[in-house]
Amino acid sequence: MLLLWTLLADADYNLIFNAVSKGVGITLYVCLFAYALALAVGLVFGLARVARTRVLYEVASFYVEIIRGIPMLVILFYIAFVGAPGLADLIVWIGQQLQTLGLHEVGRPIAQFSIRQLSFTSRAILALVIGYSAFIAEIFRAGIESVEQGQMEAALSLGMRRGQAMRYVILPQAVRRVLPPLGNDFIAMLKDSALVSVLGVQDITQLGRLYATSTFRFFETYNVVAFLYLVMTIGLSLLVRYWEKRYPANERNGPAR
Repeated sequence: MLLLWTLLADADYNLIFNAVSKGVGITLYVCLFAYALALAVGLVFGLARVARTRVLYEVASFYVEIIRGIPMLVILFYIAFVGAPGLADLIVWIGQQLQTLGLHEVGRPIAQFSIRQLSFTSRAILALVIGYSAFIAEIFRAGIESVEQGQMEAALSLGMRRGQAMRYVILPQAVRRVLPPLGNDFIAMLKDSALVSVLGVQDITQLGRLYATSTFRFFETYNVVAFLYLVMTIGLSLLVRYWEKRYPANERNGPAR
């Protein structure tokens, strides 16, 4: 509250706030887009982690264990400067193969793809998706395994196939149980999104760093940066806490309706 009053009353702080707050939009865009994709990828790998097929289980386990063991900053650098050029080369190769098959109209624009068409914002989003999908996969796995085995047996006894039982009986219950951990993961991604500033993405941290180095007002600038992140993370934490109170554990663990 004291910092908020300072932002409103102090002209210098107000100027810094107006400059740095322009990065709120890109920060939220990166987080929301990356988290939506990470949820989808994490769900796929989470299902593979509980699959009976040994190949799916081993591939998913390999992915999860490798990604969880690498720091997020290293993943960002690796995707931005190793993975993205490799992806661009793959796209060009696909375009060339399409041309050799006679599909010139389709293959020509693909073969002309350039690494410059992959912005650093896109690379940062891809890195966050890869980094967080591994953690989300484990959350989904734990949620699925927390559902009583009798639920699956009851669904199978009613004539459902295993895939139908997973879709209509197990997953609805598992998703309700893991919503609070997923909310906490989103908050963690929001904080880790500050790392994308090392790639030059114009988020809150990057704009704050640029303003501080140009004006030498490091103390005031990083106070504003910290304040903006605190407002967002505390607001999300309150939403997660409200969800946990609104839907307590015993209700989340109840049968799907």
